Amino acid sequence: MKILVTGGAGYLGSTFVPMLLQNGHEVVVLDRFFFGEENLPPASSTPHLTLLRDDTRWCSGRSFEGVDAVVDMAALSNDPAGELDPWKTYEINYLGRSRVARLAREAGVSRYLVTSSCSLYGFQEKVLTEESPPHPLTAYARANVLVERDNLPLASPKLTVTAVRFSTLYGLSPRMRFDIAINGMVLGASRTGKIPVMRDGQQWRPFLHVRDAAQAIYDILQAEPAKVNGQVFNIGSEDQNFQIRPLAEVVAGAMKHPPQLEWYGDVDNRSYRVSFAKAQRVLGFAPRLRPTDAVREIEAALAEGRVDPSTKTKTVDWYKHLLTDAHAGQAVALRGVVL
Repeated sequence: MKILVTGGAGYLGSTFVPMLLQNGHEVVVLDRFFFGEENLPPASSTPHLTLLRDDTRWCSGRSFEGVDAVVDMAALSNDPAGELDPWKTYEINYLGRSRVARLAREAGVSRYLVTSSCSLYGFQEKVLTEESPPHPLTAYARANVLVERDNLPLASPKLTVTAVRFSTLYGLSPRMRFDIAINGMVLGASRTGKIPVMRDGQQWRPFLHVRDAAQAIYDILQAEPAKVNGQVFNIGSEDQNFQIRPLAEVVAGAMKHPPQLEWYGDVDNRSYRVSFAKAQRVLGFAPRLRPTDAVREIEAALAEGRVDPSTKTKTVDWYKHLLTDAHAGQAVALRGVVL
């Protein structure tokens, strides 16, 4: 297939795009590349990869011509980034992705998949399924609710539309992030001998390795349309629903030199446990990797200098850097466009 991936240079995209290339697909990455192009294979020496620097809010419909499938990932990527400017989050995460779905339909694309998040469940005590009502507490979560609401009804015999609600991701990626829970815990322990734990540690959250997330998208693109058309899937596994303090203890136990726990921040008002039975039943999906796998690979990468834990690995810090650094090449482009 020829597959267009919006936001394909991001944390998940830079893991997913090489998977597509390795399986013989032609890939077009549409991205602003605020985090650089170096996280992807070089297009100049990768015959089936095209990098398209553009924005989902105004890109031309011509970009979708001849495309078989669209994987729509372009978004401000988590709750803290979304809160920097809620209106821009609404523009990019909702209006931009709503626009992409319609451009895909007009161009005759046969498959469209949009990435959403289990964070739209907010705070709920019961175990949640795809039929459970959302309870979004942030701009990021509200945008996900809106884009699912608008894009899933586009499903038809000509266009297979699917939404995936991912658990909180973790693990090594070419576009590494240390602003997500497990990755941040490993970085903190490696630097200071202490794992940062958000208060009060009792909040529930589901987790998923980034490579398993990429595999889930690939499986859906390969699935029979009747199984996935018009459907939303929670993606993760019940045994990776963790409370944050016990999760920190798992991380500590997997490290070569077990660190102490260190509290930070206010009490988190998000807490949710999620059922993944539908993805298991319909797709046969089950994650292969666990937090302990990621702890070991990230700890080794840090020790060997294969990962640079710079500002660019923390999304909010990098956006702020681009906005305030007069010498940053993209500062002017970013100002008023993203934040």
